Amino acid sequence: MPSQADPARAPVLYLPHGGGPRPLMDDPEHASLTRFLRSIAPRLGQPAAILVISAHWEAPVATLTSGAQPPLYFDYYGFPPETYTFRYPAPGDPALAQAVRTRLEQQGIAARLDGQRGYDHGLFVPLMLMYPQARIPCVQLSLLEGLDPARHIALGQAIADLREQNVLIVGSGLSFHNMQAFRSTDPGSRQRAIAFDDWLGETCMADGLSAGERTRRLLDWAQAPQARYCHPREEHLLPLHVCFGAAGPDRRAERVFNDEVIGRRVSGFLWQ
Repeated sequence: MPSQADPARAPVLYLPHGGGPRPLMDDPEHASLTRFLRSIAPRLGQPAAILVISAHWEAPVATLTSGAQPPLYFDYYGFPPETYTFRYPAPGDPALAQAVRTRLEQQGIAARLDGQRGYDHGLFVPLMLMYPQARIPCVQLSLLEGLDPARHIALGQAIADLREQNVLIVGSGLSFHNMQAFRSTDPGSRQRAIAFDDWLGETCMADGLSAGERTRRLLDWAQAPQARYCHPREEHLLPLHVCFGAAGPDRRAERVFNDEVIGRRVSGFLWQ
């Protein structure tokens, strides 16, 4: 198994970003995730830029941050005051934002630029751990309101060739995201999370699935075991669909993270 990405083509990464700023707070329920985020960068090569699809941004049309120096958008609540003073001064990349917009529009996907919006915690929390020097230009791409899985796979397909320009595509979400169930004392709750996680791993990694079968499974993800228990609302899963589209349906993923976060098993996947 290679230790680094192919220098001719950037990889695609779906990662769990955890609960709010907790991966940055020495939180024991995020310890394994924090270690993963601190250690994964060498597997990703040296990207020229990073395009992040965050679970925490939905828009009527695909929207991109296009400012030259986006601020941070602290879109979490009830945490200690110091978690609202974080800095992540990675530059934006207006030219990349325009290039993504052009690609989307060429594929019939409406898109717009937003020069005011900052980086939300789906970007800055993991990247503060992955690339703490904040030197790599970043652009965020929104999810699409309505949360249609087919439209999100199409988003990824439209931007896939950015990988040839060494743009790292990151889907930032959480493969289990039932806020009430994180604190559930139901002894069956962990097993329900594992059932969906097993299905997701098989879908992304199994040798025996054709490209069409992988695609159908992700289109029909809500029929998977315990799907709606694990995702009452799917915004934290759909960044994976964008990653899948960018990677190509014939490409098997590698599971690079598989551990408990806030007591429930979650996964991260890498497509080389």
